Amino acid sequence: MDTTTKGAITAVSAFFLWGIFPIYWKALHHVPSTQILAHRVVWSFVFILFLVSVQRRWKEVNSIISFSRDVPRFLFTSFLLATNWLIYIWAVNTNQIVEASLGYFINPLVNVCLGMIFLRERLYRWQILSVVLAFIGVLFLTLHYGRVPWIAFTLAFTFGAYGLLRKTAKAGSMVGLLFETAILTPIALVYVIALSIQGSGAFLSIGLHTDVLLTGAGLVTAIPLLLFAHGARRIQYSTVGFLQYIAPTGQLLVGVLLYKELFTRTHAISFGLVWVAIVIYSVSSFISYKKRLNL
Repeated sequence: MDTTTKGAITAVSAFFLWGIFPIYWKALHHVPSTQILAHRVVWSFVFILFLVSVQRRWKEVNSIISFSRDVPRFLFTSFLLATNWLIYIWAVNTNQIVEASLGYFINPLVNVCLGMIFLRERLYRWQILSVVLAFIGVLFLTLHYGRVPWIAFTLAFTFGAYGLLRKTAKAGSMVGLLFETAILTPIALVYVIALSIQGSGAFLSIGLHTDVLLTGAGLVTAIPLLLFAHGARRIQYSTVGFLQYIAPTGQLLVGVLLYKELFTRTHAISFGLVWVAIVIYSVSSFISYKKRLNL
């Protein structure tokens, strides 16, 4: 098996796992979302700390610590990450997986807008059309909902802003996540301990099944990230762009087929416009990428 094939398999595996994430969080529906988030932060930190130690990447960690400009950046990215995780977990466990998936469908197009605004990246004609179509799709859903799909917007913009800040940071994905969870872990740990003292904590009080799932949140968080990092380095960036839609597609299918969430004609029209926008954007980006290679 060649390097490119291995890369494609690991990248697809990462997006597939992200696509079925709702099943995992749904198994913890009896635990408050804030507690799930706290355990996800703590156990992610523990697991990533273990991986950094095994891979002996402490030199990379030390180099980031000495680069003081990244410290306030990680404070902000840790806040964005925690907000994104909390809203997503809450959305899953309140039967709003469909709307959450919409957030991750429009996230790449949000990234385009953020890149244009903050990084002065140029948008081509077809890319502008894709952004406009996605906006019309979300506006259509908003008007028929009678409310703004705030879950989708929050997930898209927090993850978009997170990606923008991480794009300009020096740290790689694993070391960066180590710093972010390290910032959040003291707060999460104090919260978990306080709940335990009060007798309202879920960990070690409900049952072994719940304890295993809460502890496993670290693995569930880190493994897809590592698979993605491995795969993305071995395949073309344009290929990653196409593959990334596996995750929200999986989330949508899980919500509609497995948990029987409502998917109306309004949803179909709105998602259809977003999907057309995605196709236009992906194809135009692929063509642009090929042109640059041939220059």
